[in-house]
Amino acid sequence: MRPKKRIRVLVADDHPVVREGLRSMLDTDSIEVVGEAGTGLEAVVRAEELEPDVILMDMRMPQMDGASAMAAIKRAQPEVAVIILSTYDNVEYLIRAVVGGAAGYLLKGTPRNELIAAIRCVAAGESLLKRKDLQAVVSRLVKQRDHARSRREGGAERLTDREMEILSLVVQGLTNKQMAELLSVAPSTVKTHVQNIIRKLGVSDRTQAAVWAVREGLTRGQ
Repeated sequence: MRPKKRIRVLVADDHPVVREGLRSMLDTDSIEVVGEAGTGLEAVVRAEELEPDVILMDMRMPQMDGASAMAAIKRAQPEVAVIILSTYDNVEYLIRAVVGGAAGYLLKGTPRNELIAAIRCVAAGESLLKRKDLQAVVSRLVKQRDHARSRREGGAERLTDREMEILSLVVQGLTNKQMAELLSVAPSTVKTHVQNIIRKLGVSDRTQAAVWAVREGLTRGQ
């Protein structure tokens, strides 16, 4: 039997003790910490070199902050899932992080089992956000969107009608099981559609698919 592929993780934080602690916590049978970065600029370089599946990113780092580093990484590697690890439990920071490309936002005091579960979650393309948090992000994007609602159809043209329907439900924060019940299909069918949407849009996870949809004016998430 072929061994299961380990999730490759890059840890970016300017405090060595934090990096060492995360490495110690995360090196398991299913997760491999492939590298560390102490600055935002180093995180960009290391991400290009190592091609991790998931990056744990601090927001405040020298040379380049976490948000700028994440933006640079996502431009080159949109499939990489980035989890922001922050000291601050602040919805404004969460919104800023997700709109900037993060798959999730966690506090540095998150227990080991929850952090490991979060890494597995985003590596599988799932969302870490609670429904209320996703709706806060959607609401902010709708307010910021240009009133002309000009639409770039490049990505949308590649989606089928069913995929567009499911994307609208993703924006609303429904789980695969809830969508399956609503559409009277199997959860595995919904999962396949969601995976196809993520692949076609060139994003890392369902959260960023929802962000894309709202930015493009394709749905209001109502």
